[in-house]
Amino acid sequence: MQNDLQISSRGIEMPESPIRKLAPLAYEAEDRGVKIFRLNIGQPDLPTPQKALDVLKSVDRTTLEYSPSQGYRSLRQALVNYYDRYQIKLHADEIIITSGGSEAVLFAFLSCLNPGDEIIVPEPAYANYMSFAVSAGAVIRTVTTTIDEGFCLPKVEKFEELINERTKAILICNPNNPTGYLYTQKEMNRIRDLVKKYNLYLFSDEVYREFIYTGSPYISAMHLEGIEQNVVLIDSVSKRYSECGIRIGALITKNEAVRRTVMKFCQARLSPPLIGQIIAEASIEGTEAYSREVYEEYLERRKTLVDCVNRIPGCYTPIPMGAFYTVAKLPVDDAEKFCAWCLSDFRWKDEHTPSAISFSGRTIPCIGETVMMAPAQGFYTTPDMGRDQVRLAYVLCREDIRRSIFVLEKALEEYNR
Repeated sequence: MQNDLQISSRGIEMPESPIRKLAPLAYEAEDRGVKIFRLNIGQPDLPTPQKALDVLKSVDRTTLEYSPSQGYRSLRQALVNYYDRYQIKLHADEIIITSGGSEAVLFAFLSCLNPGDEIIVPEPAYANYMSFAVSAGAVIRTVTTTIDEGFCLPKVEKFEELINERTKAILICNPNNPTGYLYTQKEMNRIRDLVKKYNLYLFSDEVYREFIYTGSPYISAMHLEGIEQNVVLIDSVSKRYSECGIRIGALITKNEAVRRTVMKFCQARLSPPLIGQIIAEASIEGTEAYSREVYEEYLERRKTLVDCVNRIPGCYTPIPMGAFYTVAKLPVDDAEKFCAWCLSDFRWKDEHTPSAISFSGRTIPCIGETVMMAPAQGFYTTPDMGRDQVRLAYVLCREDIRRSIFVLEKALEEYNR
């Protein structure tokens, strides 16, 4: 009997993740004994703070209950103290705990936008923004930044060309994922003026604020005067404490009407993760030395990766000023095809290749090495933009970064032959 059940138009429109779509090829390669240097995803390899791990091991509860829908007040108060270090003045009630920063973005869209409303986003942009917009029925409109200009913000006129009666918000990521760009005070003031002039929401994803590598100051959307009611701040503990798996984020706004609406969605999903909140709260205070060490390590990794990439003939990446990503231009016709080929066909082996790898709980002979990257085209909505670019995450140790870029160079040589 023929099955006439239909997939939803929303499901058809939902894009695949450029970060994860090549994962099946990677699993198949590893199963055959290929060592993969994973530069495709922002999963830090650094350990979680020991203080947080100790708290996890000592959780002493007889019942793992629901937490309040807005998150534990003790965690929200700890975050108030944390933001105060960055001159962001908040009350605990202005913070809502979410299941990761992703849920914070989704709830912001669902609470502030109607189906058909438009959001202006500088591209390349974190690919899941597009997915959350599809979920909310909203439309992403992009202003393009270019690698040749270091991904700096386009002129105001480029934004205003897109603004119409359906425009309801601007979304920025600062420091930026995937480019590592850090917005200047002048650029943030331009965004503020647009938000004020057209009475828009400003969604500001600031999960990488700890990772700023220049003398330039960190300018939060919460620092911008005159648009306090327009700002919705997105945050997460995932990156700064290497706690991606506990799924704890935050939505922060001084707009009471937005908070009341967000809370309806929070109540519908019941509560944020219980254990995750306990770990997150333990991570905030008393981990300053940990944060300094992590920062210094990423600073060195950034230098290592940028230097190695820019030494490869035909490759170029600007120096990222924040986060732990960069977008690199490669001498290939189609970066997505190249990234897939690296996993399905390419193997590099020399005297430095390990004799064995561990995969799925077993040790198997290593038949070679390759590198996994995120094709940058998935971070753009403009057709053919980023076709020869990849996003690289410098989340490996420096030795592995050097080796991975060496393997990348060998892959490019073979691919272009």
